[in-house]
Amino acid sequence: MHDLLTAAQMRSAEASEIGAGRVRGLDLMERAGAGVVAAIEAEWPAFAAGGEGGSAPRPADSPRGISGERKRVVVLCGPGNNGGDGFVIARLLAGRGWAVEVFLFGDAARLPADAKVNHDRWAALGAVRTWPAPGEAFNPWAFDLIVDALFGTGLARGLSFEAGVGRMLPEWDLREDPARPRVVAVDLPSGLCSDSGRRLEGDGLWADLTVSFHRYKCGHVLSEGPRHCGVRRLVDIGLPDEPFAGAAQEVEAPGLVLGKGDPFGRATHKFSYGHALICAGGFGQTGAARLAARAALRVGAGLVTLAAPSDAMAECAAQLTAVMLRPADGAEALAGLLQDPRITALCLGPGLGLARARALVPVTLADAGPARGVVLDADALSAFADAPGALFAALPERAVLTPHGGEFARLFPDLAARLAEPAVAGPAYSRLDAVRAASARAGCVVLLKGADTVIAAPDGRALVHGAAYERAAPWLATAGAGDVLAGLIAGLLARGYAPLEAAGCAAWLHVEAARAFGPGLIAEDLPEALPAVLRRIGA
Repeated sequence: MHDLLTAAQMRSAEASEIGAGRVRGLDLMERAGAGVVAAIEAEWPAFAAGGEGGSAPRPADSPRGISGERKRVVVLCGPGNNGGDGFVIARLLAGRGWAVEVFLFGDAARLPADAKVNHDRWAALGAVRTWPAPGEAFNPWAFDLIVDALFGTGLARGLSFEAGVGRMLPEWDLREDPARPRVVAVDLPSGLCSDSGRRLEGDGLWADLTVSFHRYKCGHVLSEGPRHCGVRRLVDIGLPDEPFAGAAQEVEAPGLVLGKGDPFGRATHKFSYGHALICAGGFGQTGAARLAARAALRVGAGLVTLAAPSDAMAECAAQLTAVMLRPADGAEALAGLLQDPRITALCLGPGLGLARARALVPVTLADAGPARGVVLDADALSAFADAPGALFAALPERAVLTPHGGEFARLFPDLAARLAEPAVAGPAYSRLDAVRAASARAGCVVLLKGADTVIAAPDGRALVHGAAYERAAPWLATAGAGDVLAGLIAGLLARGYAPLEAAGCAAWLHVEAARAFGPGLIAEDLPEALPAVLRRIGA
């Protein structure tokens, strides 16, 4: 895992090194500009030969340009240090033979000191053009490459439509046109909030390639960030490779404990790897719980039991073999099952039904104990929409709530309302902010599902798992996928994983299984794709 920084945290990291005299701001700016140029040439090899010569790029996957034709780039520089990076990029590209035009949005005399130095270095080589006035002609199609070095992470308010920022790029609906210029964003596409990934009200840009520095920012992963950023690349600019206290972490391929011996420190026996109990709904409603049960078994729980009403036992038995079955018609019967001390995790909600959830959840929580993990999903959350405080008061320490957006709004209506407000100024309220607040209120780990799954613990630790960029899996948006995720978390809790660790690991495995299977995926395929994933990562 690696840190995802806010704009303030990134500024602090830079200021700390500059203040200690270990690096100069000009050095950081030069490295950033050089990193962007290297990323451009790596992404589009046809550009690496410089402005003269080189083979013609292929329209399907490369920028336009004709062999022997001088490549043209326009660099859009803003009034802060992001603009300073842009001046470095302009200078370096000119040195590679590009025909470079530079526009400055703002007053050169008011640039920060380091940005002004690089402005002057460029001005000694080429013109700094005045920003086009509204109605003034500007043709982005005249260029092979557009560099957005306007605002990056420093934007605190929406861009004005009157400023004409949106005119500097081809329209969104032309994004798939292979003949258009390619667009590179320095740190972040201008108009996007660095902390939330939300587009601030007003104009906004998008990019084919976004090059960030030192660490990715929260906005690269959250909300609209991936859609606006295109491909993302990270450049090392020489800041210390140290964890940043309080930063959220992006979930990467986990170093799973699955292959590192018995997590309970006992001899390897099915009960030493945990026993997960999954509660099912009534007849005709058991599919979701069966998906969760199979996922819990596949992720390594030593034993999984499905507790179902008597009228659903035959239905479950016809579909399950390795999963155990126990009748549980009501709260009293479930309480009896929970007396087994070998049960190490519980999962309630998938397909449970609101009335059954309202009856069973209190019993489950009362008998959970400090060592037993509990996953509450779907109906187990919606059943308490009228009394979320009562639910939170009863939650044990090892509980994980796994709402989607609608369920989150039922339990945390004020937080959901804040998320729904327009993003007028930055830093805008983010899904990360909302989930951290929800976790603190509930007193347990909360996982808010989505392409940008956000997970937080009451102490403020947070994980973000983005099913985006090279890990995009749009076919995961299928009925039952969330039930499988709940089962994966329950299985890992049963094995002894801490709640935050279990949730983060399960989110990664969930997407990786979907990616391994590919398009055409249905929820039943996810547990079956898991063994190959676990083998590949050496679990």
